Amino acid sequence: MARLGDIVFDAAHPASLARFWAAALDGYAVAPYDEEELGRLQAKGINEPEDDPSVLVEPATHGAPRLFFTLVPEAKVVKNRVHLDLRADDVDEEAARLVKLGATELARFEGWITLADPEGNEFDVLPMR
Repeated sequence: MARLGDIVFDAAHPASLARFWAAALDGYAVAPYDEEELGRLQAKGINEPEDDPSVLVEPATHGAPRLFFTLVPEAKVVKNRVHLDLRADDVDEEAARLVKLGATELARFEGWITLADPEGNEFDVLPMR
C-alpha cells in the first residue's frame, strides 16, 4: 500500500515560495542548511541557499508529508490540476493572515475561500470538520 511522502511544487523561486508555505502551515519549517548541504550546493556553483534550486519544507509531525519546491524554467500558465485544502477554525481570519504573507484571494464560496500562493498556485481554506 502506498503512502503520501512528499508534495512537490514547481517554482520560479523555490526559496521564497518555501518560506511562504512554511509560514502558512502550522508545524512546518524550511529545512536548515548544515555544512554538508552548503558544501553540496557550492560544488554545484550555488553560493547562497536563496539560490537553491530545490528547497525542502519539513513537518514537525513525524509521518506528515514534506514539501519540496523545485526550480523550473517555465511559468505557471493554467489552473492547478491538484491543489491543497487547508483547514482553519476561522476561515476569514486565516485567509486574511495568508494574504498578509503574500497570498492573493481569488474567490469566496459558501464555506470556503480560494486563494493563490505568491506564484499563483491555487489552494482553498475550509473550516475545520
